[in-house]
Amino acid sequence: MGGGGVRRTVLPNGVRVLTEAVPQFVSTSVGIWVENGSRYEDPSENGISHFLEHLFFKGTERRTAKRIAEEIDAVGGVLNAFTGKEYTCYYAKVLREDLPLAVDVLSDLFLHSKFDPEEIERERTVVLQEISEIEDTPDDWVHDLFNRRFWPGHPLSMPICGTSETVGDMKREDFLAFIERRYRPDRIVVSAAGGVDHERLVESVAAAFGSLSGTTEKPRFTAPRPQAGLEVFEKDLEQVHMNLGVPGISHDDPRRYAAYVLNTALGGGMSSRLFQEVREKRGKAYSIASFLSSYVGAGYLAVYTGLSASCVAEVLEVIARELSALRRDGLEPDELARAKSQIKGNMLLSLESSDSRMGRLAKNELYFGHDIPPEEVAREIDAVGEGDVLAMARDLFRDGQVAVALLGDLDGHPVDESVLRLS
Repeated sequence: MGGGGVRRTVLPNGVRVLTEAVPQFVSTSVGIWVENGSRYEDPSENGISHFLEHLFFKGTERRTAKRIAEEIDAVGGVLNAFTGKEYTCYYAKVLREDLPLAVDVLSDLFLHSKFDPEEIERERTVVLQEISEIEDTPDDWVHDLFNRRFWPGHPLSMPICGTSETVGDMKREDFLAFIERRYRPDRIVVSAAGGVDHERLVESVAAAFGSLSGTTEKPRFTAPRPQAGLEVFEKDLEQVHMNLGVPGISHDDPRRYAAYVLNTALGGGMSSRLFQEVREKRGKAYSIASFLSSYVGAGYLAVYTGLSASCVAEVLEVIARELSALRRDGLEPDELARAKSQIKGNMLLSLESSDSRMGRLAKNELYFGHDIPPEEVAREIDAVGEGDVLAMARDLFRDGQVAVALLGDLDGHPVDESVLRLS
């Protein structure tokens, strides 16, 4: 499963450099990760992490935005970024011989962006359009609505992109102050996987980031208080989009492997209970899936589907019945074996790409402080027993803990919260 081994170096200023050499790969992926996301924001600055992610690509002291794009395009590479609730990543995927160029471009935009006022205004329009696009994409929007409904008032409930109000008020000095406060070397991880030489990357990162100084005040995260119940968000749509969730587990919960297996059997693929019952047997939805969202000290397990208004009550009853059955009886031996094989197979397939390996390295560092080899994950999955899954189901699927967000027009098909009862 592994490559040429994972190596880790911490620079004197605190920047962490991680590599996994995979000699057979022709590509290399490198990312600059910052322990920063929407969870770190005050309500008045919601969306600033995501806005910043955009602005880093708008020109540096040495490169225009056009040149940044041209240099990576010229070698057939990919340059991009994404923002989450607890981290932001700026990354490139290139041929192994072009890694020095990728590191130079990434470090340049990360450390020397100009934040030109005209570029800020142009990109503000782009971000506002992105927010509008999310609100016009119901299968995305329902997840934001669920977060707000499930964890009201908590930083984890805030949308990653922010709101039109908060984004509209952000000024250049706000971005610079936020960088000064959050983008310090002790919160930065540089990870690379594929055709990479660890010592050479450390030298390049040290040359670029060595002068960066300071530390970031450690955040005082509080756990959200989940709010059960059902809420309908009216919108004129062809379908009703549903997110149903229950309190879950944090990223580092020692029971997480049992939760992976439980989630996979419930709604993790075409052979899962929910897909077979809702799609195959009843034909009530084109797709239905469950997923785990885990953060520091909090998380939830949720089910998403889109369906006609006339089917909502029935599908909610089916989901509640499946959760109750798992809570009562757990998994059958063949289900348990199939779910475990599916997880391991998915993991092995992901290891075929340098960008997946690069992300795995960084996330393990951010959440655990060390690498967790795929072989160890496979052993932990294999060790999950029927009793572990049953205990997990009984902990997660408790009556009175279910929350539902419905987005659409129920069109005379009201839903009573009694359908959410678990036995």
